[in-house]
Amino acid sequence: MSRPTFESVAVGEQLPTVSYPLRRADLVRYAGASGDFNPIHWNERFAVEVGLPNVIAHGMLTMATAARLVTDWCGDPGAVVSYGVRFTKPVVVPDDGAGALVEVSGVVAAKDEQARTVRVDLSATGAGEKVLGRAQAVVRLP
Repeated sequence: MSRPTFESVAVGEQLPTVSYPLRRADLVRYAGASGDFNPIHWNERFAVEVGLPNVIAHGMLTMATAARLVTDWCGDPGAVVSYGVRFTKPVVVPDDGAGALVEVSGVVAAKDEQARTVRVDLSATGAGEKVLGRAQAVVRLP
């Protein structure tokens, strides 16, 4: 698969939609890597007691999962100049072996000729609901 170049992409170009699974084991690994051991991310009883429907994925894990679409597309995580999102809903991760799916799609929304960057607007959903809002990555392409 050839990697995009600044000249080869056009505003309106769609990135392929990808579904990324998140399972409880992923949450445990992320907790260890990030140091975020909040029980809402691993203890179902606690999560329900504080008003959540079940254990939820870490927001930053959800954000990073969505960014994978862009880094896989451009082939270089170092090409991402900026990335930001608004968290709109948590990703609920049941303990059923299947976990949750985060579906991510993207579109090239703008090009900056001077900086040789493109802005990719992302859409991320979990269980059919929008989990990230205003998700945008700016990528410098060769």
